Amino acid sequence: MNMSFGLREENRALLQRVADMIRDDIMPLEEEYQAEIGKGDRWQYTDRQAEILEGLKAKAKAAGLWNFWLTDSEKGFGLTTVEYAYFAEEMGKTPLGAEVFNCSAPDTGNMEVFERYGTEKMKEQWLKPLLEGQIRSAYLMTEPDVASSDATNVSMSCVRDGDDYILNGEKWWSSGAGDPRCKVYIVMVKTGGEDQPKHQRQSMVVVPADAPGIEILRPMEVYGHDDAPHGHMHIRFNNVRVPAENILLGEGRGFEIAQGRLGPGRIHHCMRAIGQAESALEQMCKRSLQREAFGKKLAQLGANYDIIAECRMEIEMARLLCLKAAWYMDQGDARAAAPWISQIKVIAPQVALKVIDEAVQMFGAQGISQDTPLANAWTHVRTLRLADGPDAVHRRQVARAELRKYTQEKV
Repeated sequence: MNMSFGLREENRALLQRVADMIRDDIMPLEEEYQAEIGKGDRWQYTDRQAEILEGLKAKAKAAGLWNFWLTDSEKGFGLTTVEYAYFAEEMGKTPLGAEVFNCSAPDTGNMEVFERYGTEKMKEQWLKPLLEGQIRSAYLMTEPDVASSDATNVSMSCVRDGDDYILNGEKWWSSGAGDPRCKVYIVMVKTGGEDQPKHQRQSMVVVPADAPGIEILRPMEVYGHDDAPHGHMHIRFNNVRVPAENILLGEGRGFEIAQGRLGPGRIHHCMRAIGQAESALEQMCKRSLQREAFGKKLAQLGANYDIIAECRMEIEMARLLCLKAAWYMDQGDARAAAPWISQIKVIAPQVALKVIDEAVQMFGAQGISQDTPLANAWTHVRTLRLADGPDAVHRRQVARAELRKYTQEKV
């Protein structure tokens, strides 16, 4: 099997332009941007925050560095998933990277849903401003009262009433729903009864974020942090009424849409996690060469040579696995790609967490403080081990695929 993990020559130059903008324009503004959070209303952007973010986005858009995630699309750059991996890794090196180039989760997945499954009206109303970076969106799947890692448990009520559907229930960990620019939700709901096949009971429906009856109960905290102004919100739907035309593809098609949406989203998260690991290793190395203790550079003390070497090797292994999963995605066979996506979904956050934690150790107490980006990076990547399916679910999928080689029975 001939696998290629490289970049076409024209895209190497494009990637370098992205890397240069991240280093020269975005990273120097990170600290100032983060310092603005909490000045006044945490759930609104300060004037300076908006100035920084929108200024960077305008610069990226003017330079044509926009919507790289549109793989194999004439609307984007025609990147393969393998090629996009390199871009996502660069963007993962800074918290602002993905949004500056309009490649943020959950928007990319939601835009793919609108592009593939949305009506012309949805594309005009929601996809167009999302592609322009004018609004944000959220994806509502997880529920507080059921184990949502098994999506057949999703139970938000969605009942047909004439030309409308009426939604009742709660969702939580709705990432991005705290953002004041979030204007639309894609919501997984239950439309079928027990008489329906197990995977035809759920549907997806498009809900305007300002629909009457939507109540944001609270932001969910990640290790004590609310992640404002992005937020992971706990939301209640009280008789929320939406037109029947807002259902995507029709009743019972929710799993079909979810599989089309979550595959790319999972691997994009992993690509960015590798970028975070690279950033942490860079910080670790610089710190080890700048700081002295007991008359020596930190790099020369204890097992630090071994630690740095192990981090480099594990990042390289994770990157290769990520590229292999991306290659399988590019072949167009979702079933063949699934075990590889599950593998990297387990490995990439684990490797990134290890590297970030070792960097924290190199910085000592400063590493867990607000004086480095490492503490925020750690909490973000730890969350990633649960986002889009916990490790145990992905390990189960990998094991089932492995065992299937040796038995004709379902495992």
